[in-house]
Amino acid sequence: MQAAALAKTYPARGSSAPFRAVDGIDFELHRGEAFGFLGPNGAGKSSTMRMISAISPVSGGTLRVLGMDPATQGPRIRARLGVVPQDDCLDRELTVRENLHIYGRYFGLKRAVIRERAARLLDFAQLADKADAQVDVLSGGMRRRLTIARSLINEPDLLLLDEPTTGLDPQARHVLWDRLYRLKQEGVTLILTTHYMDEAEQLCDRLVVMDRGRIVAEGSPRELIATHATRDVLEIRFAIGEQDTVVEKLTASALASGGGRIDALPDRILVYADDGEAALSAVHAMSITPLTALVRRATLEDVFLKLTGRSLID
Repeated sequence: MQAAALAKTYPARGSSAPFRAVDGIDFELHRGEAFGFLGPNGAGKSSTMRMISAISPVSGGTLRVLGMDPATQGPRIRARLGVVPQDDCLDRELTVRENLHIYGRYFGLKRAVIRERAARLLDFAQLADKADAQVDVLSGGMRRRLTIARSLINEPDLLLLDEPTTGLDPQARHVLWDRLYRLKQEGVTLILTTHYMDEAEQLCDRLVVMDRGRIVAEGSPRELIATHATRDVLEIRFAIGEQDTVVEKLTASALASGGGRIDALPDRILVYADDGEAALSAVHAMSITPLTALVRRATLEDVFLKLTGRSLID
């Protein structure tokens, strides 16, 4: 897949000007790769995914999906895609098995083919013992696995996942990660959006960070952390009403002037440093006593904060 100067503009409404949701981005994907789009709400991720899935026309630039042009070969592209939307959109009045059979008929598959694939996908999704259960009785993790199984009934070459584990508990998320990792090992190309940084680090070979319709960074999780963050991060918390004063002291201190970065979040202060323990000692030396202090290694979330200046939920 290749995109060059890809753009999406929505027409003006009333007195408002046209809105450019995707502003000339370039990216390239390879077969069997897991590729992520990260960005705050409104960054252009969903608009990009809709163009890739050939349901929203390209406004500018070029896009090739599986070697085809979405503008003229949309039906052929969609026949080779699997789509996992953020909302499950399952037929809740049907059983687990019936959901797979109905979806297979949308692709014109023969009943014998659907039966064989459905049995295999139920095993893959660890839902064989729930095949005849109504969707309503499934847990959130089971419904998510069924949604992924349903998206695979046409044996797609490319699987699009929009926030695949939102709302799931940690155990269900890890089960789902294992299923997606297995798909990648089988040669299925994965494209995902996520608000979970640990998910991006676990699943993505490469990713891009988007902000205001543009790509502001691209690389593997490890490359992005090495390029855009310090080795350590010190997280310190204070009583209500104290944080603003502490931020002023830290910003004026050697911790900031020495090339470090101070980020004030609503519930804590982040101090970026190559040596987190030394940074904590420096904080104490300024007669600053936090309620709690934690030294940890930098993550993709720290990269995200630096590049966009916002948390993922802004």
